[in-house]
Amino acid sequence: MARDLVLDGAGLRLRPLTARDEDEWMRLRQDNRDWLRPWEATVPPEVAATDMSFRAFVRQERRQRRQLEAFPLAIEVDGALAGRVVIAGIQWGAQRSGSLGYWIAQDRAGLDLVPRAAALLTEHAFRVGLHRVEIAIRPENAASRRVAEKLGFVEEGRRRSYLYIDGGWRDHVIFARTQDDPRTGRYWGVGG
Repeated sequence: MARDLVLDGAGLRLRPLTARDEDEWMRLRQDNRDWLRPWEATVPPEVAATDMSFRAFVRQERRQRRQLEAFPLAIEVDGALAGRVVIAGIQWGAQRSGSLGYWIAQDRAGLDLVPRAAALLTEHAFRVGLHRVEIAIRPENAASRRVAEKLGFVEEGRRRSYLYIDGGWRDHVIFARTQDDPRTGRYWGVGG
């Protein structure tokens, strides 16, 4: 069942957040706030943002997994939370696609955790029936671009003013893979 989704492999575990994770998760987010600010989408100021409790956040993610709207998971390494990977905005029907997003704690950057986590979750998405997975990357985000390239995502073009990030609407470059693309290399077929 999607709400119990746990993916192990490649030296890491992808798992749902639980209420017990609140202190560790909040500390991880606080410690990495400045590191993530240039890359993480936020609500524009003209939209009334609502503060959500951590428990409500966990319930929302559980509902999204159960209804197959998104696959939000924490990245866990050696028993500690290290980041997040998600396939969000899942569309079924004729489209069968979703958008892959991820982040890793600054002290874990450069350890190849994100490509491994992204491959695990993308493989899961293909197994449950998605045909296409996209990644939207700010053009200046070289680290994220390397993740897409390592995983063989193909650059498709630019979306102008695509997401609200760090105080403004930012362009993004779109990369994509389909179920039909060959998955060869060190990141594919490592768990599930």
